[in-house]
Amino acid sequence: MRAPTKLLTLAAAGLVATVATSTPATAAPKKQARVAWAPADTATIHPGVQMYTEGAQCTANFVFTDTAGTTYVGYAAHCAGTGEATDTNGCDAASLPLGTRVDFVEGGSLVTGGTRVGGGTLVYSSWLAMQQRGETDENACAYNDFALVRVDAADAAGVNPSVPFWGGPVALSTSGTTVGETVYSYGNSSLRAGVEALSPKQGTSLGTEGEGWSHPVYTVTPGVPGDSGSAFLDSEGNALGTLSTLALAPLAGSNGVGDLPRELAYAQATSGIAGLRLVPGTEPFSPLL
Repeated sequence: MRAPTKLLTLAAAGLVATVATSTPATAAPKKQARVAWAPADTATIHPGVQMYTEGAQCTANFVFTDTAGTTYVGYAAHCAGTGEATDTNGCDAASLPLGTRVDFVEGGSLVTGGTRVGGGTLVYSSWLAMQQRGETDENACAYNDFALVRVDAADAAGVNPSVPFWGGPVALSTSGTTVGETVYSYGNSSLRAGVEALSPKQGTSLGTEGEGWSHPVYTVTPGVPGDSGSAFLDSEGNALGTLSTLALAPLAGSNGVGDLPRELAYAQATSGIAGLRLVPGTEPFSPLL
């Protein structure tokens, strides 16, 4: 289990701008048969877009779909958390309920609300799922930090699954990471005041912990509040994980990245979403740095 003094979740109320407005959850949308995705250069909803949940800002990781063709965007379960920043145990941490509204925003900062580019509904939270089933696996409780937002049908045409700057994901990672392996991410914290040059991140994996549930990493600049949920790609451009925590000790400044294959498998088993799967990017993976 992770000690509260060791790790902080990356999205705490009060650290980000409050721009989202909450509206009642809408009825289930009609089936969305995906024929094509919006072009990557004009898409309004994509990995790396800002996501606001009752004022707390996080960053989207990957795009997912299901048997019905519905579109989902992933972020961290703690982005809908209602407790303290040190509440990192998903098996007992408080959360907003399923049905909570989430806004997709571009350009949000501490001085501007940015531009709302779409909306969605929280339909899965690993925290809520673990609490409902009475999860007893301490590693799952500590590291399973993943949620899904169903994109509103009216906004689904503006979605592209490619990670900005890097491209990909090529596919879902199947082998995790090894110590020293290069990893790639794209954060979009409102604390950076819209400085896009700080969003792409290249770093190094420190291996695996929590019996495979998490990968500590160092990046050139660490993930900060608002980057929570960000996508991480392995050295081959596969979807490795989702940004969850910032370590204070023993590896100060490192980030904890939840293992996406495990998080997604848990969601497939507990969400009730038939055929839930990752959508590969339309743009090729291109590690430029």
